[in-house]
Amino acid sequence: MSHRVAAIQMVSTANVEQNLETAARLISKAADEGANLVLLPEVFAVLEGGPMRQYAEKEGDPDGLIQGFLAQQAQRHQLLLIGGTIPLLTRPLQNSTQGVDEIDDGRVRAASLVYDGEGKQIARYDKIHLFDVKVNDQQSQYSESRSYEAGDEVVCVKTELGILGLSVCYDMRFPELYRELFRRGAEIVTVPAAFTKVTGQAHWEVLLRARAIENQCYILAAGQGGRHSATRETWGHSMLIDPWGEIIAEIAQGEGIAIADIDLQALADIRQRMPIREHLSL
Repeated sequence: MSHRVAAIQMVSTANVEQNLETAARLISKAADEGANLVLLPEVFAVLEGGPMRQYAEKEGDPDGLIQGFLAQQAQRHQLLLIGGTIPLLTRPLQNSTQGVDEIDDGRVRAASLVYDGEGKQIARYDKIHLFDVKVNDQQSQYSESRSYEAGDEVVCVKTELGILGLSVCYDMRFPELYRELFRRGAEIVTVPAAFTKVTGQAHWEVLLRARAIENQCYILAAGQGGRHSATRETWGHSMLIDPWGEIIAEIAQGEGIAIADIDLQALADIRQRMPIREHLSL
């Protein structure tokens, strides 16, 4: 019931090839240290590179650079790999006969893809809550809805390591999403992110720990952590949090890996002693 998991922190740039090389090196290091689940940060393949449409792929495209990279890395290291977010041109495919539903207004979906140890995509979550806010930093205005179409589906997936609940960055400010993941049995919840330095310093840790405590789950949060351009700086502090709200691994700034063992039997014991799910009234 014990598994080693890792959250990778990056300082991604506009150079896709360079970012993928960095991700590959850090995935390999995590695998060498025994990780059998690895989470990449939000927009790990490209950040501050202009309109995301130019980098976007169709879901399942065998020639897709980023999807191909994720599949190859998962297979090479025989681990569960969550690809932070990547830009996709298409909405989720419901089945193989439905065809491709392409977004036609110039935007993309911010998709978090899960690959198993054979390199097969087993889940997709599209970021539901888009970051359209004003922040007291050099960039000032963030308007994700100009570039992204919001997702509309809550996603859990059963894996050999346990039940994964998927979320992305700004989602963490919406506890009802995590409660629904909890209702669906999520034991490990992933939070790839590119939190701003200002909001991260104020709220990152407290929100993540709250989501772990109230939903009695492990939280794996992989962030961007550094300066990406003259106006864009991210908070970092990627961390792994246990169901009691304790931080069990963390890396502050710069690229690196937060890695630790998680114990699903200990999680089950906490849920048995304090049966929150049975006490839910709403």
